[in-house]
Amino acid sequence: MQLAGRGVFGPPKDRAAAIAVLREAVASGVNHIDTADFYGPHITNQIIREALSPYPEDLVIVTKISARRGADGAWIPAMSRKELTEAVHDNLRHLGVDVLEVVNLRSMLNVHHPAEGSLEEPLNAVADLQRQGLVRHVGLSNVTAAQVSAGRKICEIVCVQNHYNLAQRADDALIDALARQSIAYVPFFPLGGFTPLQSATLSAVADRLGVPPMQVALAWLLHRSPNILLIPGTSSVKHLKENLAAAELVLSPADLAELGGIAA
Repeated sequence: MQLAGRGVFGPPKDRAAAIAVLREAVASGVNHIDTADFYGPHITNQIIREALSPYPEDLVIVTKISARRGADGAWIPAMSRKELTEAVHDNLRHLGVDVLEVVNLRSMLNVHHPAEGSLEEPLNAVADLQRQGLVRHVGLSNVTAAQVSAGRKICEIVCVQNHYNLAQRADDALIDALARQSIAYVPFFPLGGFTPLQSATLSAVADRLGVPPMQVALAWLLHRSPNILLIPGTSSVKHLKENLAAAELVLSPADLAELGGIAA
C-alpha cells in the first residue's frame, strides 16, 4: 500500500526505492506480500512484477478485489460479477502470473468498516473464478464473523483480513475462533494506518526494551495468536528492517499484560 503515491494513488516519488524495498524484503526471508490492483491503481502490482518477477517459488502474493478508484482517488465499490472478473484479470496481467495464489474479496458494503449484509453473490463469483483455475485460494476482508461463517458454506476460506491492532480490538473473539479452525488472520493497519498508534504505555514498554514503539506493536500481534500474519507496509528499507526485527522480539507476560490494557 505504501509503494504507490500519496493516498495510495498514482506513482511513488521514488520508484527505485520501492523496488529496493521489495527486493530487500524477499532477500530477508519475507514470503508473503499483500497487494491490490486498485493500489495506484495498477502501480503497486506493476512495481512488484518489475522488482520480483520471475517470482521465488515460495513467495505468496495475496491480492484483493471489489473496489476501483475514481479520478480523484476515491474508493468506489466494484462488487458485481463483471467487475470482479475484470479485477482478477487485471491482477493476473499486471502481476504477470497465470493464477492468483490468494484473492481476498473485500466487502464494500461499507467502505471503512465491516457491515452486515449478504456477500453470497460476489463470493459465488469469486468461487467460479477459482473453479476456472484463475484463483487458487479465497479469503475475505473487511467482514463480520457472520459473513465469514456464511462464506465458508460457499467455498473454503483460507484467511480473513480485517482492521486490528493494539488499540483496535473488535475482532478478538473472531481471531480466536479462526485459530481453532486453522484459518489465518491478517490484521491490516497493524500500526494504526493513516493515523499511527500513539500510546504512553506502548512508548514506556518500548523504552524499557530499548526498541522502537512500532516494533513492540508488531511483536504484540505475533504474540497475540499463532494464526496471525503481519502485513506492515513501508516504502523504506530502514523501516522494513525495523519491522522484520519484531519477529525476534520476546515480550514477557508482564509486557503483554501491560500492552493488553491499551484498548481498555
